[in-house]
Amino acid sequence: MAVPKKRTSISKKRIRKNIWKMEGYWVALKAFSLAKSLSTGNSKSFLYNKK
Repeated sequence: MAVPKKRTSISKKRIRKNIWKMEGYWVALKAFSLAKSLSTGNSKSFLYNKK
């Protein structure tokens, strides 16, 4: 028979939410850094054809 799980505490929920938000922050920061290096022409890790 299905038994409901215990309720997650507010602090645990807040910790998980902050981790989830910070993951997005780091991905966005890395993407912005790559875009900046591409626009200045200093990219060493991203290969593309200059036209």
